[in-house]
Amino acid sequence: MNRVSQKPKIERVRGLSAGDYTYDLPESRIAAYPLAGRDTSKLLVYKDKQIIDTRFSHIADELAPGSLMVFNNTRVVQARLEFFKATGARIEVFCLQPENPFYDVALALGAPSPVRWLCLVGNAKKWKSGPLTIASPDGTFVLQALKGEKQADGYLVDFSWKPANMSFAEVLEKVGKTPLPPYIIRPAEDKDKTTYQTIFAREDGSVAAPTAGLHFTDRVFSTLKKTDISVDYITLHVGAGTFKPVTAKTIGKHHMHAEQFIIEKTFVDKLLKQDAPVVPVGTTCMRTLESIFWIGAKLARGHMPPADRVFLSQWAPYEWKGALPDKKEALSALSEYIGKQGKDSLEGETALIIVPGYDFALTDALVTNFHQPGSTLLLLVAAFVGDRWKDMYAHALKKNYRFLSYGDACLLFRNNLD
Repeated sequence: MNRVSQKPKIERVRGLSAGDYTYDLPESRIAAYPLAGRDTSKLLVYKDKQIIDTRFSHIADELAPGSLMVFNNTRVVQARLEFFKATGARIEVFCLQPENPFYDVALALGAPSPVRWLCLVGNAKKWKSGPLTIASPDGTFVLQALKGEKQADGYLVDFSWKPANMSFAEVLEKVGKTPLPPYIIRPAEDKDKTTYQTIFAREDGSVAAPTAGLHFTDRVFSTLKKTDISVDYITLHVGAGTFKPVTAKTIGKHHMHAEQFIIEKTFVDKLLKQDAPVVPVGTTCMRTLESIFWIGAKLARGHMPPADRVFLSQWAPYEWKGALPDKKEALSALSEYIGKQGKDSLEGETALIIVPGYDFALTDALVTNFHQPGSTLLLLVAAFVGDRWKDMYAHALKKNYRFLSYGDACLLFRNNLD
């Protein structure tokens, strides 16, 4: 049965003040390093308007049997490159996304020399012309970079190397550095290549880790299995835009970045049969799950995407008019669409922004870390639990929780909405 959309008018959502979603975060509370044991982090559980303090290793005790936990299996690439000119000037190049002819991030990373990427360039004024080079530590190749045209979000940079049959991913792995978030004020270290990576990472393509997943260990996965909690995986390649603060006075002025996702048809079919809670691990998984609902809803109403790609715009859910398909109708339409394409999976992009006023369609609980003041990630948390996010964050600060990417975690349940 269809339900009539109860969403607020798009004008109301766009008019939300970003200043209402901030808090005082002392720099000393930002975790610069992870704990030695991933699952020894603190876990704040928020359920039935109650806050419980526990350890991440006990997360299975807080979930209902039959729950489905969804993980993002993207893998962080060593996307930060450090060049030095003959004068000694340091030039940092941060690879953001591939340019034509590649749309697929995985294909672009697997490409041989040469490749072109959109990059952030630190100290760009010192790089007026000419190539910069980095020699691999083992002496097997030299990476050359040539700065091209300036774009709105950075510069086009042409990379080349020999032997040319090496993939760009292999090159980055040998000469690149871990792209730690800008709020971690220290140089990347070799051990970050392991600690800033989930143990289930498989698909190269992110420039930031899906950090909620960093807490999971083989021990935790074992306890999930023993308590009848199933797991599955999607892919969303996290872009640098995840760290972009909301600087506009109202949410409607903030431009949300688009990120590539990949979901298997078998996963969509599993969601169709899932009656117990669905628990995304991280905001990347939540945005992907909610995005595929809206893509399926549009398909169910006869809106066919262009042949070349599937894309969900930033404000699509808030602009919906008329009756809204239920979960099963939307997912059925999506599964049928993937099947008719003769594929096993769906690749697309989403720019979905989740802010207070959003109606959640597929997610019942959320595992996440503590987020930056005034960020779109904090807005997502506020949309999920309501104004009580302020109580949670105040409690976490009082109880000495560690914040942001290498910090502690929380488990939030959607039935806490006021």
